Amino acid sequence: MTAATANFDQAELDKFAELAHRWWDSRGPQRALHELNPVRLAYVRDRVSLRGARVLDVGCGGGLLSESLAGEGAHVVATDLAAELIEIAKLHLLESQAARPELHVDYRVAAVEDLAAATPAGFDAIACMELLEHVPDPASVIRACAALLKPGGRLFVSTLNRTPAAFALAIVGAEYVAGLLPKGTHSYAQFIRPSELAAWLREAGLALEDVSGLRYNPLAHAASLGRDTSVNYLACAVQPT
Repeated sequence: MTAATANFDQAELDKFAELAHRWWDSRGPQRALHELNPVRLAYVRDRVSLRGARVLDVGCGGGLLSESLAGEGAHVVATDLAAELIEIAKLHLLESQAARPELHVDYRVAAVEDLAAATPAGFDAIACMELLEHVPDPASVIRACAALLKPGGRLFVSTLNRTPAAFALAIVGAEYVAGLLPKGTHSYAQFIRPSELAAWLREAGLALEDVSGLRYNPLAHAASLGRDTSVNYLACAVQPT
């Protein structure tokens, strides 16, 4: 990673690295992520033919979505700046390959900006889930993703809206009342309004195709898509041909 592309907050990396050893515990600190993962996968799968596609998972964490994408037949490259998370992702993949030897993910400790400089227009689809609200310059990540997409390729983003509802549910409720997430997981000031995301996408030359709400019911431990984008939302943008 070069100094010019050091688009990260070390405190944020350390925070998530501490969760590495329990990333794949479906009833642990990342339980909500496990329960959101099938909906995110379906959102991507419904819009891109994954079998044989070259897919990048930016900010992959311990590899939940990465392995799921590989399970759909995609050729997956997955990046994160927390080396501890990449090591956990690699170890879990080895365990998964015992039952499914066809699974393959190329895990890398790398900045997406550096990857864009090295291999532009290399991917059919890019997933960037729950990352933008954790970096100092989210627009830089969007620009890099745009550079990495092939013509006609799609970028999938999941993030949190900056609304009173998101503050109440994602921070107060999830972190301090219900204890669904470790305290300090999110910073309200870094939440992103859909209009802000749309502006960054346009500036990067991408065309916004869809914005959908992502509902999560912690009592039922279930997630679903909907129209309400006031808390979590998913977006899809395309690189024009």
